[in-house]
Amino acid sequence: MTPSPHHRVEVELGDRAYTVHIGPGVRALLPGLVEAAGATRAVVVSARPEDELPPLGVDTLRLAAHDGEDNKNLAAVARLCERFARFGLTRSDVVVSCGGGTTTDTVGLAAALYHRGTPVIHLPTSLLAQVDASIGGKTGVNLPEGKNLAGTYWQPRAVLCDTEFLATLPARERVNGYGELARCHFIGAAGLGALPLEEQIARSVALKASVVSRDERDQGLRHILNYGHTLGHALERVTDYALRHGEAVAVGTVFAGRLAGALGRVPPARVAEHEEVVASYGLPTALPAGVDHDALLAYMRRDKKAEGHGLTFVLDGPDGPELVPDVPEPAVRKELAALERPAA
Repeated sequence: MTPSPHHRVEVELGDRAYTVHIGPGVRALLPGLVEAAGATRAVVVSARPEDELPPLGVDTLRLAAHDGEDNKNLAAVARLCERFARFGLTRSDVVVSCGGGTTTDTVGLAAALYHRGTPVIHLPTSLLAQVDASIGGKTGVNLPEGKNLAGTYWQPRAVLCDTEFLATLPARERVNGYGELARCHFIGAAGLGALPLEEQIARSVALKASVVSRDERDQGLRHILNYGHTLGHALERVTDYALRHGEAVAVGTVFAGRLAGALGRVPPARVAEHEEVVASYGLPTALPAGVDHDALLAYMRRDKKAEGHGLTFVLDGPDGPELVPDVPEPAVRKELAALERPAA
């Protein structure tokens, strides 16, 4: 079966280039991609029921995955690599991930480490994973000390964003995915909210592909993709992931606007625009009541973008978003306090 016409976005990385397919039914492309890779065996690590993926036409081991930050750790990666080895997977075979962003990140890291690099194809099933997590080759897992602190870069062979998967998402999980779309407004893709969802996904993926093709390994430009993420990742850890990634990034995006305003980088109207865009998606715009600001600051200092031992944020400015090191702690504390939601 061939899917109906769909969006295609090319991630231009020379001999590591690949296509992101976006639209209903694109999972039907999977057997052809496995064949094109020359694989004789495949491991499918999936958080979805087995019958939701087509037969691959090669000897296949299916492993259950469990979406969620609690399962995104080095122990999970080790277990996957052990199963790959027992199955006899080789570097000429293929790994397939099927699930949300945490599954994509974990399986991607396992594929990157196994035999020092085994081909991987991603089938992201959540909106959050389709608009961001599955694209660009970043893999990683969490440590107790922070989010995504252990990982590497490993580009997939292809990404299949089958929008039919989104029909089964709970309402909160769909809104969670909007967090990454909202931050796109401030890094080069304004006005997404007026477009059909499939077009929003395609535009977000195209923006990320454009950035990644110019800066694959976070040496400069790619930092803009982390807009809202410094506070966002800290919020996830401080709330023990009760606040989901997209929700936390949404709050982090509003905070980035406020902090940029406080530092004189943007005018008040642009600060207000941050809250307006985030709120238009039905996302949270304030810190949870009673969150520990000292704990937030500790996690933000350990953020992987940090330079030296100060506080580093991606902030809007007269020339657009950029990485800003050594942001004064008093300014950060003041804006955290202003953003906190009063206790009920």
